[in-house]
Amino acid sequence: MTVKGLIAGLTQQEDLNFLLTNRIPRAAITRFMGWFSKIENPVICAASIALWRLFSDLDLSEAKKTEFRSLHDCFTRELKEGLRPFDPDPAIVASPSDAIIGAHGAIADTELFQIKGANYSLLDLLGLPELVETHRNGRFVTLRLTSSMYHRFHAPADIDIKRVTFIAGDVWNVNPIALKRVEKLFCKNERAVIETHLASGEALTLVPVAAILVASLRLHCIDRTLNAQTQGPTVFPCDVRSRKGDELGWFEHGSTIIVLTPDRFEFSDNVREGAAVKAGQPLLRKPR
Repeated sequence: MTVKGLIAGLTQQEDLNFLLTNRIPRAAITRFMGWFSKIENPVICAASIALWRLFSDLDLSEAKKTEFRSLHDCFTRELKEGLRPFDPDPAIVASPSDAIIGAHGAIADTELFQIKGANYSLLDLLGLPELVETHRNGRFVTLRLTSSMYHRFHAPADIDIKRVTFIAGDVWNVNPIALKRVEKLFCKNERAVIETHLASGEALTLVPVAAILVASLRLHCIDRTLNAQTQGPTVFPCDVRSRKGDELGWFEHGSTIIVLTPDRFEFSDNVREGAAVKAGQPLLRKPR
């Protein structure tokens, strides 16, 4: 058995996986990772990326760069031009990122679920009563970014960004094993609530959720990097127009984005739990 196969076998054991990725000093390790990943040393960088490959299916063939200054530089890599075309149909809300599709469906009044039978509320997630009313009985899609994926995310449609609310919190792992064991996990972790409106007027909200080893979240619309040092909840008013496909920011590791739309949106045929999706591919459609 290869080293990668042995590691994969061990991490698939749920108790061990949960212990290794959650029952540790999560915040301290995340802060350390934020510092370590920015060390610009060619030996450290090469060794870190080689170790990363052992634990994942990291593929750098799509990266614009062929060499990286640091692990952080690799985490936040840009892709070669034209690799993530966004569906041009204005009725389509595209995936803002590369991801694995998790829980999705209709919001039951104000209740969503992280896995079947494990509900959480819009109010606990968003912390904004007026936004809860906006998305009551709407639709939601959970997008999970793994550590090896492209970590930048983009405007899923032509949008006007009106406000960002940063909510401080924990940094639990967001993998399926943790989602089964930690109640209301997304409502406990650090997250940003990005309020936007489509060109046609409907509300569309993106909620990037941090996780262990995610040292920070960069958002271009407020020209800020949000992390554990950011006090929360903190509101950042903004008035930024983004075209479909424009880069909105990046995670510094894998994490999750929850997409919220009104109830009249329908899921695209490719939206299935466990399916992989690329940035720019359809997620939801507004009926004509």
